[in-house]
Amino acid sequence: MLKIRLVSLCLGIATLQLIVPALLAQAPAAPVPQQILAAKKVFISNARGDWNSYHWSGSPERTYNEFYAATKNWGRYEIVPAPGDADLVLQISLAEPVQVNGGALVFGSPVLKLALLDPKTGILLWALDEHLPLDGSQKNRDQKFSEGINNLVGYVKALYAQPAAGSK
Repeated sequence: MLKIRLVSLCLGIATLQLIVPALLAQAPAAPVPQQILAAKKVFISNARGDWNSYHWSGSPERTYNEFYAATKNWGRYEIVPAPGDADLVLQISLAEPVQVNGGALVFGSPVLKLALLDPKTGILLWALDEHLPLDGSQKNRDQKFSEGINNLVGYVKALYAQPAAGSK
């Protein structure tokens, strides 16, 4: 009886040693389009989106202005004044979904959206989102907004750590 339990235990451990690595294995990172990694000149597009002055200080251009400044401060790209001069278009916007529930407005989680576009074809090469909390004071929401902008720039930076499309 003890031998049967011991054999069962050993088989169980052996099986776990085979299964656990397979369960923990992640797919390798998909390649980043070479056009993103090779870009030196960018045009920043203000897709604007939604703006709720109750939630955020400033004007609807705040999203664009803060993203422009954060991108410029990074120093990776030359920001050009026209999309035709760019290797890549960075299109920034803010989405604040609103639903009507029983006659009351219900605000969903605001999302900063960054689209990386091919300036010649307009094809979306990559998309990044940053969800913003609506809780807390105006000052706290404004701070989270600015942090969200900086996080988006950080996500673009992180793309450079991934393999390029076509690399082995």
